[in-house]
Amino acid sequence: METGYFISTIVPFLIRLAPIVAAIILAIAAWKIRLLFIQQKYILNIKWVLLKIMVPRDVYKSPQAMEIVLKAFHQTFPGHWYDKYVKGIVRSWFSLEIVSIEGKIHFLMYIPTFFKNLIEVQIYSQYPQVEIEEVSDYTKMIPPYKRGGDMKIYGYHFGLRKPDAYPIKTYIDYGLDKAVGSLDEIEKIDPLTPLLELMGSIGHGEQIWFQLFIQAADKEWQKEGVKIIKELKEPYRPKKDRFPEMMTKEIQEKIVAIDRSTSKMGFYCGIQVLYLARKDNYSVSTQVALRGMLTPFDTEGLNSFRRPLVSALEYPWRVLMPFRIEWRKERMFKSYRQRSFFNFPFWAYFWPYSPKPFILNTEEIATIYHFPGGVSETPTLRRIEFKKSEPPPDLPI
Repeated sequence: METGYFISTIVPFLIRLAPIVAAIILAIAAWKIRLLFIQQKYILNIKWVLLKIMVPRDVYKSPQAMEIVLKAFHQTFPGHWYDKYVKGIVRSWFSLEIVSIEGKIHFLMYIPTFFKNLIEVQIYSQYPQVEIEEVSDYTKMIPPYKRGGDMKIYGYHFGLRKPDAYPIKTYIDYGLDKAVGSLDEIEKIDPLTPLLELMGSIGHGEQIWFQLFIQAADKEWQKEGVKIIKELKEPYRPKKDRFPEMMTKEIQEKIVAIDRSTSKMGFYCGIQVLYLARKDNYSVSTQVALRGMLTPFDTEGLNSFRRPLVSALEYPWRVLMPFRIEWRKERMFKSYRQRSFFNFPFWAYFWPYSPKPFILNTEEIATIYHFPGGVSETPTLRRIEFKKSEPPPDLPI
């Protein structure tokens, strides 16, 4: 009887409801496609500039200086629904890059031209002795990657192993926040040095491209830290039927670290690394070394980096899929050159395996990307050989 009732009553109702549901689904899809279209129109009209920063040998600044510079990158516009859904304006993003061309290392920033003056002022305010120069895009100086060509390519996207609120190992953990003179330069350990040493070790016909995307995150991500701290404290809260356990030192340290991490500005981030070389110059040892280039920032018990997307599919049965491997390499090259990590077409290139943005705070980003002083004496790091007393007087403000 129940089956007959269902067939005679519910099924006709569902049939009548189907066109309405289909219309709603189509309307939502049309809205999303329209939004994607107007956003792409806005993005294509953005003008970009690539800045090269050359650092003198006698600059001994803590990465904390870069933390202050990063505040200028925390651009949360648009905030109004009309700008977002009618004009198609998207939140600004930036690319912090370290590049090795045959062992010669360069620090670069790929930014919208609109922010050029603001960023330059912030850099000069913290690093008055640097030289900033607008340069051509190095990614356009080599032809696009093609299967069967003269160039080999290997790449990674990096992500976090644990929730964003868990911090990586930062310059403060390495003691680089100490005032100048409190610790001899030679005794300091800069976690960026191993990365620079690797990049400086390559030779003729080889290049390593390192790209750190950043986009301002809302304060909502900090609620995750509050939730995690509450969960860590829960077993140690007083109970009616027993005394609470003594909180271990490890848990206490985790709580302090998470609380410090979420107290600072956060950025959505993405990290991509490419190793490019002519076939005759390609080094498997360099390819392997790239896997561990971010291990100095890993913290046992807190957070570390993983590799959610690799150019070569590292599973035995996928060796039988060479065309898919080449397809992925082509798209890694394109995505790096287009620098579209937060927007279309990046997620379309790797769907459904597109790496998701993760959140780092200013302290963590400044640890990964800062201008090294005397701590790093990598011979191939491009520096200027003179001291400049102040920024250019005609710098627009």
